[in-house]
Parts: sequence; C-alpha cells; structure tokens
Amino acid sequence: MSLNVGDSAPVLEVEAYVRDEAGPVQMEVGGEGDGWTVLFFYPRDFTFMCPAELRGLAEHQAAFALEGAQVVAASTDSWHVHRAWLETSPGLSEIRYPVVADTDQELAGAYGVLDHEDGAARPVTFLIDPEGTVRDVALAGPGTRRRPEETLETLRELRMGELQAVA
Repeated sequence: MSLNVGDSAPVLEVEAYVRDEAGPVQMEVGGEGDGWTVLFFYPRDFTFMCPAELRGLAEHQAAFALEGAQVVAASTDSWHVHRAWLETSPGLSEIRYPVVADTDQELAGAYGVLDHEDGAARPVTFLIDPEGTVRDVALAGPGTRRRPEETLETLRELRMGELQAVA
C-alpha cells in the first residue's frame, strides 16, 4: 500500500450509489471536511464475504455518526452493479451510506489498494480525520473480515486522544 498513517488522504470527486436516489450522486472523498470519514474498500459486489461487512457498517452507522464520522464504501464495480446488488440482495436493504462506483479505478489507485491483476480493490479500511489526514489503516487478510466494532473502537480511541490533547 502506498498510503500510510499520517499521510494526507487523496481528494477525489467520485460518483456513488445512494439508496433512494434516482441516479449517481457526485461527492468528494478525502481531504478536509466537517468530520471523520470511514472509507471502506471491498473487492466486488455479489461476493460471499462483503455483505456481512457492509451490513455491519450499516448496523453501526448511527454510532459512527455519533462519533462525527461518515461511512463511505467503495469498490471498482459500476453504479448499475451497485444498484442491482444492493436493491435485490436480502440483508442489504439497510445500507444507506454512499457506495462509490470506482470503475476507472482512480480512487483505489490513489489510496494504493488496487489489485492490478484483477482490477478489484483490496479490502482496506481508512479512518480519515477532519483535517484530511489518514489516522488508521486496516487491511483484511485472506479469509478474514473486518469488524465494524473494531473500526468504531479505533475511531473512539483516536477521538479521545484528540480531546485529551486539547484539554
């Protein structure tokens, strides 16, 4: 991976699937913002492991919001594939956060998570602070999955450290 903790998060304009929107939503990922960003890359839609992680993030979305964080998922699948998968697969109806359609692989490439052999994103989660700095990077190994509870706990620890530094 080319992005490390302490690096500035690349800023890119992307299009995303957002439930109940008629078409792709344009948004900016990375850089300075109003809060934290949980940027969750996953390899492909219609795979066996990704639904559990995506559901887990949806189940914890309110807790992330209470910590001042927006959840954003991304894969190199298209908006149309995201829409087909997220609107027809049982258990994925609760996903309300944006799912980036990185078909040109620009976002995955900028964050250093692109698998050049198959064009998919590697399963990596970035925590980006409001100043646009990468504060945590978590890579899931083969046969493992990331747990949103751990990401949430890491976010809380990072935020607590910031609060203590200000006090």
